[in-house]
Amino acid sequence: MKGVGIVLAAGLWALAATGAHAQTISYAQAGAQLAQSCGPDIMKFCPDVNLGGGKIHACLEAHDAQVSPQCKADYVAIRASIAKRVGAQHAIFKLCNADVARLCPGMVEGDGNLLSCLLEATKVVSPNCNQAITDAGFR
Repeated sequence: MKGVGIVLAAGLWALAATGAHAQTISYAQAGAQLAQSCGPDIMKFCPDVNLGGGKIHACLEAHDAQVSPQCKADYVAIRASIAKRVGAQHAIFKLCNADVARLCPGMVEGDGNLLSCLLEATKVVSPNCNQAITDAGFR
């Protein structure tokens, strides 16, 4: 049960703050990676802290000098990856607008089939659009 708490706490810590890699990581991957590298610190410094509301993040910040370097490094990298994913999800239609007009006529933002159309046409979709689809976690 404690392991589940560590995974949830780490995932919430990553999302509370909401890169450099070609592909972003999922929220589940972020939580698992943070649980692995920050779990011992969470159990040591924040064992009685309730989940939610950024409380785990605040607790670890309060113990910043004692938190492991690996936890700090992973947190920074994961935060950057999650921010990149969120940014790509917001920008995908702007980056893919020309591809949508060319390859998916009649479809507009919000059309449930639009992403399917772009994914089916990945070989002819522009590199920027392809990268946005990847970074947004849609493939």
